[in-house]
Amino acid sequence: QVQLVESGGGLVQAGGSLRLSCAASGRTFSSYAMGWFRQAPGKEREFVATISWSGGTTYYADSVKGRFTISRDNAKNTVYLQMNSLKPADTAVYYCAARPYAATVSVVDFNSWGQGTQVTVSS
Repeated sequence: QVQLVESGGGLVQAGGSLRLSCAASGRTFSSYAMGWFRQAPGKEREFVATISWSGGTTYYADSVKGRFTISRDNAKNTVYLQMNSLKPADTAVYYCAARPYAATVSVVDFNSWGQGTQVTVSS
């Protein structure tokens, strides 16, 4: 497993942008697929985006496609989530997650999680 620490959350107005970062510990980061998930109050944790170990494959939830971009820098052991055109519906705690091998979109496939970072979008 890897240890994950998210940062970059905050309060932003609708239409604004934020970039989340997730720093991972461990020398095997480059062999892990990474994902971003989010959980709003009273709702289940949901998939946002995922990226393969090489960065060559990405998947997005329909609700964020065209607005969010996931990327990674294996030299820095970091994965990013660039969030543009934010909406109040994007308000949630955002979690970074890791799993070995292939990128997937399912919460249950990821076995390492960060503590989360709050994103609040005001209207």
